Amino acid sequence: MALEFGLFNSGCVLPQWAADKARPEHQRLMDEVALVQAGDRSGFKYTWVTEHHFLTEYSHLSASEVFLGYLAHATSRIHIGSGIFNITPPVNHPARIAERVAMLDHLSQGRFEFGMGRGSSTTEQAGFGITEPELTREMFDEVVGEFRSMWKDDEYAGHKGEHFNMPVRNVLPKPFTNPHPPMWVAAGSPSTFEKAARMGLGVLCFTLGDVEQLKPLIEIYKTTIQGCDPVGEYVNDNIMVTSQLLCLEDGQRVRDIAPTLAGGYQSSLLFRYLDTFPRPEGVPVWPDLIPESGRADFEAAIENRTLCYGTPDEVAESVKRYEAAGVDQLVFGMLSSAMSGEVAIESADTFGKFVIPQFDTDPLHRTARMREAQSV
Repeated sequence: MALEFGLFNSGCVLPQWAADKARPEHQRLMDEVALVQAGDRSGFKYTWVTEHHFLTEYSHLSASEVFLGYLAHATSRIHIGSGIFNITPPVNHPARIAERVAMLDHLSQGRFEFGMGRGSSTTEQAGFGITEPELTREMFDEVVGEFRSMWKDDEYAGHKGEHFNMPVRNVLPKPFTNPHPPMWVAAGSPSTFEKAARMGLGVLCFTLGDVEQLKPLIEIYKTTIQGCDPVGEYVNDNIMVTSQLLCLEDGQRVRDIAPTLAGGYQSSLLFRYLDTFPRPEGVPVWPDLIPESGRADFEAAIENRTLCYGTPDEVAESVKRYEAAGVDQLVFGMLSSAMSGEVAIESADTFGKFVIPQFDTDPLHRTARMREAQSV
């Protein structure tokens, strides 16, 4: 199957971008909508909407189900995905998650992709009363297998467990997609990649470095999923990787813009808030910041094809490395930086015009092909 492409929406409001904006939070959310609409017309197949709470600057996109509902009406072809819905019961009751998924599936007429996670920030977890982060693993395991039962045509039999209880109820509406939308989970460590594969779930991940670092994880996933016991009604054999993109016809402009995007600051926020992730050696502790990359750094990254920055020809060469690594879907979080909405849209349009046709000419989404193949 072809390598597919998507966008990532986070509502990131960096001070380096917001300084001269009258209503920066509102403007950034509107920029995200406009970027998805650009992706819809430019051949991107997916957009993924995060769910974060209380993470100043890093992400102001909290009520993601509302944002997704708006996108369902504002677009026509692109699949809209939760990247992720937090399914731990103190944050979101499992029945409410099942309802949201089915409703978004209807409103998008089958274009919804269900990405799940357990949260990766103690700031968020403690804000909802979860004081022991490791408990979220137990919560996820208890909840994830319940959705397929909630979506069946008859009543849900209820649940008595350690982390949530529910009596017999009919969870409504039922999904538009038969039997249900594709299921994904956020993953970062080797054990989570393997666990996702054992459950037959697609993987949502991101890379801060070279795609070569992901190859061992991809191999673990692709090997393990062959013998999986799916928690849904079908297997979603799919790896999505989120990275960055700056694709313009004028390569000089790319090299001028790249050092202004505050990538070091944004990465510093990531390690400040997503503190359940392993911290690589040498990463400073907030409020100390990761140094910003200079022009020479970006020139080297473009030359070595380790970053999807440059002209369409340069970016296409970088994309080939993701394809060779076994990635199924490459996604770009352009507005998770100090990039302007206008530049992000121009980059999406340019990438869609010149690069996507080199890799993806299949009009059908991989997730749809997978579901259809397994329903025969």
